[in-house]
Amino acid sequence: MDQQAVDIKNKKTTAPTPQNTPINTAPINSQFNPSIPAITEEMETITTPGAASGNPALMSMLQGKLGNLLGEPLPASVQRRINGLKYLQSKHSELEGKFQMELLALEKKYSELYRPYYEKRAEIITGKYEPSEEEVALGAKVDEEDDEEGSDNDKDESKDAAKKDKMEDDDEEDENVAGIPEFWLTALKTHPQVGETISDDDCEVLKHLVDIRMAYLDKPGFRLEFEFEQNDFFSNKVLDKTYHYQENVSGGDYVYDYAKGCEINWKEGKDLTVTVETKKQRHKGTNKTRVVKRTVPAESFFNFFNPPVVPEDDADLDEEEAEGLDAKLEADYEMGEEFKEKIIPHAVDFFTGKALEYEDYEEEDEFEDDFLTDEDDEDEDDEDDDDEDDEDAQPAKGENAPECKQS
Repeated sequence: MDQQAVDIKNKKTTAPTPQNTPINTAPINSQFNPSIPAITEEMETITTPGAASGNPALMSMLQGKLGNLLGEPLPASVQRRINGLKYLQSKHSELEGKFQMELLALEKKYSELYRPYYEKRAEIITGKYEPSEEEVALGAKVDEEDDEEGSDNDKDESKDAAKKDKMEDDDEEDENVAGIPEFWLTALKTHPQVGETISDDDCEVLKHLVDIRMAYLDKPGFRLEFEFEQNDFFSNKVLDKTYHYQENVSGGDYVYDYAKGCEINWKEGKDLTVTVETKKQRHKGTNKTRVVKRTVPAESFFNFFNPPVVPEDDADLDEEEAEGLDAKLEADYEMGEEFKEKIIPHAVDFFTGKALEYEDYEEEDEFEDDFLTDEDDEDEDDEDDDDEDDEDAQPAKGENAPECKQS
């Protein structure tokens, strides 16, 4: 696909790689941002316009300290050494590229090792496999080890006995429940970023989501697959989305190129990505009315499968449109990485909510960071005084309040 590449550069300290897992700010800077030209020998001069340029005495002093480095081309001996540093940097970049290639190969290797566990998880969720007593006991210990720290043994024994009795009672009540109902819907809604994109109507579809998988491509990139059971909304069994990286390694890191979604075969009247607006129009001459319908985009999780695309000719975009597209590309890349690195590997922790304890998700502060000035403080004091005066003006018990006269 001949798409214009979008370079990934972290806005703070690190550049993105396939193993990165951004949550707050995805490391994407598109080609709409101004680029910095490479440093040439002609540009490698040091100039300090300002107070020094208008002060001969200060300029003379600086020149005495810095020699000919101030406002003049670098000496040949210094330039020669800088070229030596550039050579070392180029060799370092070559090693970074090899590191990323080997790291990606290692990720692919372990992705295959994880696969049997993911397949067994899907069977438990859909009710095709019932975990053994040993698996259940070992799984229960995972949380018990954390819960039992600092607690008394007697309390633990009573807690375990109560839990066992409750499980026995539950077994009698839920014999007809297969697997873990709404597992993936619950996990996705728990994730702060993904949960914000899920509407109430989306929930009805995501109840039928039975598995989410990730697979690496032969070329740099990965594919996400969302498997659904039969439902009333679309005929697809699997919805997929692919993220592609450029094949060359830039600056020691893989560079995000583009994403490609899939077509959702919505059943008639079930498309959640659009809303149908109905409007009546009256003909001025005949006075007859007609009903006009039009579809408008709707907020939906399933817009995830229709990723933003960089136009072939981005010259037609103004600055505001370019920034908007850049933000969409950033959010789309970020969500793909969240599925790949967090949601799929740790799905049960998102289902139970435990993931929110160890993931560094920012919580919105309920209090605004508005600091009062002395004047604001005085105004508040005046308002408090007014309130006290109003309370004093209230009628005493047994007296009638003054009537509100209307003219």
